[in-house]
Amino acid sequence: MDAYLWLVMVSLFGTGLMSGVHCAGMCGGIVGAVSTQLPRNRWPGFYHLAYNGGRILSYTVAGVIVGALGQGGLALKGVMPVQQILFGFASVMLILLGCYLAGIWQGVRHIEQAGGVLWKKIQPYSRSLLPVNSLPKAFGLGMLWGWLPCGLVYTVLLSALAMGDALRGGLVMLAFGLGTLPNLLAVGLFSSSVKKFIQLKPVRLGAGLLVAGLGAYGLFKLWTTGLAGWDLFCHTA
Repeated sequence: MDAYLWLVMVSLFGTGLMSGVHCAGMCGGIVGAVSTQLPRNRWPGFYHLAYNGGRILSYTVAGVIVGALGQGGLALKGVMPVQQILFGFASVMLILLGCYLAGIWQGVRHIEQAGGVLWKKIQPYSRSLLPVNSLPKAFGLGMLWGWLPCGLVYTVLLSALAMGDALRGGLVMLAFGLGTLPNLLAVGLFSSSVKKFIQLKPVRLGAGLLVAGLGAYGLFKLWTTGLAGWDLFCHTA
């Protein structure tokens, strides 16, 4: 696994971890509703793990799909420098995600409208999984709600597209999904202390600048040395 992919995965894991306020706002109500329907004779943690496992699986599948689309674009590399374009695009997406986390740019929220059409077709299937009184139902509901229109997820998916490979696209989405896990587990099981910590401006600013900094460094390296040294697309050589 090359250095740039590792850096992107770590950055997107951190993005998911520090996006707790956004995730709690988008999915917190769903998690709370699931909590009220759980059987009282079983530990609720199993259900929340199953729910989040399904959600993260959906993120990973989406990453594989868009990564494969990006891989198809690399077939055009003889026509134009698609590798450089995708690399630069991924770096720009990291900058935008960093600006969102830092509270500088809120354009992520406007991207959510793009998934409304697909969500209208998926949402009705969730009714058959309620109430959530079994682990398979919790897992299935999580898989469905993983497609909930979310500007943050869509922005990360654009980064997965820019990976130019199905496996790598799935890996970066998996890293992001795992980053969101602690916050949503905390919403479902524990107090809001984690969310309060993430809401602190210095924490959000520091995390955002770190993610944006990686994107800026990627653009700088692309400008100065091309893709040499990153070995990002070695599998297409």
